[in-house]
Amino acid sequence: MFLETLAATRNIGRVHEIASIMIRYGFGDIVRRLGMAGFIEGAGKILHWNEMEELTRMEPPKRVRRALEEMGPTFVKLGQILATRSDLFAPQWIKEFEKLQDRAQPVPFAEIQDQLLEDMGALPSEVFAEFFEAPIAAASIGQVHKATLDDGSVVVVKVRRPGIRPKVEADLRLLNQIAEIAEKEVNLLKRFRPREVIHQFTLSMRRELDLAGECRSAERIASSFVADSNIIIPRVYWEWTSERVNVQEFIDGISGRDLVAVDKAGLDRQLLAKRGAEAVLKMILEDGYFHADPHPGNTFYLPDNRIAFIDFGMVGRLSEQRRFQVVDLLKGLVDRDTDTVVKLLLKWSSDIHVDKNSLTLEIDSFIDQYHNVPLKDLDITDILTDLTTLLRDYQLNLPPDLTLLFKAFITLEGMGQQLDPEFNMVDVAEPFLRRALLSRYSPDAVVKRGWQNFASMVELFTGLPDDLHRLLETARHGALGVKLDISRPVWFTQQLDRAVNRLSISLVTAALIVGSSIAMTVEGASSFVGTSAFIGAVVGAVWLLFSIWRSG
Repeated sequence: MFLETLAATRNIGRVHEIASIMIRYGFGDIVRRLGMAGFIEGAGKILHWNEMEELTRMEPPKRVRRALEEMGPTFVKLGQILATRSDLFAPQWIKEFEKLQDRAQPVPFAEIQDQLLEDMGALPSEVFAEFFEAPIAAASIGQVHKATLDDGSVVVVKVRRPGIRPKVEADLRLLNQIAEIAEKEVNLLKRFRPREVIHQFTLSMRRELDLAGECRSAERIASSFVADSNIIIPRVYWEWTSERVNVQEFIDGISGRDLVAVDKAGLDRQLLAKRGAEAVLKMILEDGYFHADPHPGNTFYLPDNRIAFIDFGMVGRLSEQRRFQVVDLLKGLVDRDTDTVVKLLLKWSSDIHVDKNSLTLEIDSFIDQYHNVPLKDLDITDILTDLTTLLRDYQLNLPPDLTLLFKAFITLEGMGQQLDPEFNMVDVAEPFLRRALLSRYSPDAVVKRGWQNFASMVELFTGLPDDLHRLLETARHGALGVKLDISRPVWFTQQLDRAVNRLSISLVTAALIVGSSIAMTVEGASSFVGTSAFIGAVVGAVWLLFSIWRSG
C-alpha cells in the first residue's frame, strides 16, 4: 500500500533510508504499521545491530531526537516545529526537541558563485567593495557571508544552498504521505494530529526557503517601530535580494547569549529585559505580527541599551479576533470566569467529543489557584505550562498561531529572567492587556463590529432565496442525498485475514497428522496415503512456523 503510493514520487531510496533509521532506533513496529515492513528484511545488512541494545535503552524522547538528527535537515526543522507544540507533547519531549540545532557544514564558495551571479546579476567581487568567501554562519537552508558596500556599510549576505528546494520538497511529500497513513493506521499517533503538524511544518519550511519573504517580514515589523529608536531591525537592501539570496545590514552588537559582555559594556540588564519584553508584547497584542523565536541567539544588545532583533524566518500572525480571545483567556483566568475559559478552549480545539462537564471541573480547579492573586504575582510561564498540560490530558490541541504565541511568551520570559532575576512578564504585560481591553470596547471598535455583523446578516438574508433555489433544484434532479463515510480498518482486516489463514492451516495440519496416524496403523490401508498425509502435515507446520516467525 505505502510502497505503491510512493512509487509515483520516486522516493523509494529515501523511504528505505528513513525506515532503516527508525528500525535502528527501535521503532520497527511503527515502520511495520506504516506499511514499510518490506524494508525490514534487508535492514539488518546495512544497520549496526550491535548498537541496537544501547539505542533502544534510551528514553523515547531522546531516541526520537537522535533519529530526527540522522534523518537530515528537513527532519531537524520538523523537530524544531514540534518543540513549539507544548499542547501535544509533554515537557520532557519539548526539552529534547529544543536540543535540535540547525547546523551544517558550509558549502564551498565555488559551488555558490554561479548562483550568486545569476541572482545578483554580477559576481560578488563586482557588487561589493569587499566580500568574505568564508561564511560566518551556516545552517541547513543557507549560509551567511560578510561583505562591505562601496559606501563603507557593512552587510550580511545570506545565500540559499544550491539545489536545496527539490530535496526539501521531496521530504515534504514523503512526510505528508507518512502523516496521512499514520493518522489512519496507527492509533498511538492519532492524538498528535500528524497531518495538521505536517501542514504547519510545510508552510513554515516553504516560507523559510524564500529568503525575500524573511526580509518582507523584517520590514513589516520594522515599520511598527519607526518611532522607537530603542528597537533596531536590520535594513534590507532590496536591489540584491531575491528568493535565493538576501542582503541585510550587519548588526555589530553583543549577542544575547554573552551576558558577561553585557556587564562589561555597562548596559542596564533590567532596562534591556523590560524593553525587549515590551517590544515583543507590542508585536503580539497590538500589531498581531510577531517574531516567533525571540531567543538570545536572535537578539543583540547595542550601546544606550538598545536592542536589535534578527532572523525573521519564523514569524507568528494573530488576527484581531484572536488577540481579543487571548485577552479574554487571561482575563477569565484572573476573574475566575470558568465558562469563558472552557468555551475558548473548545472553540480553539474544535473538538465536540470532549466531556465538557469534566473539563469544566478541571478548569475551575485550575483557575481557582489564581483567583484574587495580584496580577504582579502571576507567572505566565507556569500558567501556560499548566494549561497546556491540561489540554494534553483531554487531547485538545491549540491552533498553530497560538502554539507560536505560547512559545514566544515562554521564551521571552526565560530570556528576561536571564537578564534580570526579578523580571516578571505580567508586570510588563499589564499595560498592554489594559489597552487591548479598552480598544476592544472603544466606541469606534464597537461600531465597526456592529456594522460587520449587520453586513453579515444582510448578506445571509439576501442570499437565502438563491440558496433555497439551488437546494430545490438539487432535490428535483435527484442529486440530494446523505453521504456516510466509514473508514475501513484496513490494517485490522489484514491482520485478521492472516490470523484466519494461519488457523485454517493449523486445523488442516492437525487433521493430516491424525489421518496419517490412523492410515498407518490400520491393517490393509495404503502406506502411500498415510505417508503423503504426513508429508503434507510437515509442510503445513513448516509454513505456519515460518509465517509466525516472519510476522514478529
